Amino acid sequence: MTSALKPRHGRLIEPDSHVQGFRKARDARRTELAEDYVELISDLIADSGEARQIDIARRLGVAQPTVAKMLKRLAEEGLIVKRPYRGISMTEAGERLAAESRRRHRLVEACLRKLGVSAETARLDAEGIEHHVSGETLAAFERFLDDG
Repeated sequence: MTSALKPRHGRLIEPDSHVQGFRKARDARRTELAEDYVELISDLIADSGEARQIDIARRLGVAQPTVAKMLKRLAEEGLIVKRPYRGISMTEAGERLAAESRRRHRLVEACLRKLGVSAETARLDAEGIEHHVSGETLAAFERFLDDG
């Protein structure tokens, strides 16, 4: 085992560092769902010209009432526009968020692939990692990919 991976028995990190790490993880979890939804909505609109609640539910593997609740939240946050009996449309802010989430996903997935992870595993793992990775780490991933 390399020294970087050896456990540090009996040595806790400073409390402030612990707080920062847990706060970052909580913040990422709060935005993770919104990012997944706007990215999917944007992709559905680009692919078929519309994003319907039933299609979102099917692709995310959740019930339609769950989607309805999230769509309400996204509309309140100014990321989408949802009108009764019509499809969902994206706002500029929603499109920006979807594009940034998509960029992070592709970058993380490409980095995992370059490390030798299979395409399917890299795709699945990137789906979770993309929401928790910092700008500094993304920049390091870009350098790693560019050096290859």
